[in-house]
Amino acid sequence: MKKAYTIDQQIARLKSNGMAFDDEEKAKEILLDVGYYRLGFYSFPYEIKFPCLEHRNHKLKPGTTFKSIYDLYEFDTRLRRLLLNALDRIEVNIRTKLTYNISLRYVDDPCWFVNRKYVTSKFVNDFEEQVYAAMRKNPIIQHHHANHPGIYAPAWKTIEFMTIGNIITLYDSLKEPEAKDLVANAYGCSRGVFYNYMETIRVLRNKCAHGGCIYRMDFPKGIKRLPADISADCRHNIKGGIDVVRYLLGCISQARKADLENGIHHLVNSIQTPEAKKVVAQASKIEC
Repeated sequence: MKKAYTIDQQIARLKSNGMAFDDEEKAKEILLDVGYYRLGFYSFPYEIKFPCLEHRNHKLKPGTTFKSIYDLYEFDTRLRRLLLNALDRIEVNIRTKLTYNISLRYVDDPCWFVNRKYVTSKFVNDFEEQVYAAMRKNPIIQHHHANHPGIYAPAWKTIEFMTIGNIITLYDSLKEPEAKDLVANAYGCSRGVFYNYMETIRVLRNKCAHGGCIYRMDFPKGIKRLPADISADCRHNIKGGIDVVRYLLGCISQARKADLENGIHHLVNSIQTPEAKKVVAQASKIEC
């Protein structure tokens, strides 16, 4: 088991691996802020053995600087923030489209999401334990039950507090294909493609929300190429994920889509070191 290093030992360790420093005091400040272990996610592409994960000795390619690694970290952090803002807008819109369209389709049953006529039995059976039990602690839901009869709050209240994962499962559990079409068609998608895009944003959102390293993240399930116009070589990487976000955001607001595109363009152009630019271009396929 390895032991913890002091900041001075961390600097010495990085130097022994071939890292160059312009300002060691600034590097110490960054290490105390970000952490030696987290920065390791961003030094990995600079290692001689990259992308091999076996028998790593952490030796770096000649010319690797602390600045280039920190540039990559900063790029990833700022990209994550941009995407989280866009993903939040998309999630709210999908929630609204689902609630509005399906609630009007089944207008006589405000709690259609637990009606076995409209939703699969598995979803209904699991709903209380996996979704609503935690929701019952929500003050708004508690206030509803204190003033209204019924086991569950109506769809426009209940779905508002579902996670994106819950919403995807609910959509997938709708029995009528025509009901699914009402939501999917609002985004110019078929049912299968819309489900694929929702899964893509769920994976991306969770990665972003938990501070994951996203510049070289992988989507195990390939992203459907159309209608988001995903390049064949980007169906599993972050560029494909960004293109899905761009597409869905454009279905909501062209202005918001333009804001995201401008933000990413500015972010890419703000990368200062050529080494970091090269890593971003190779790993993410985002043009630098």
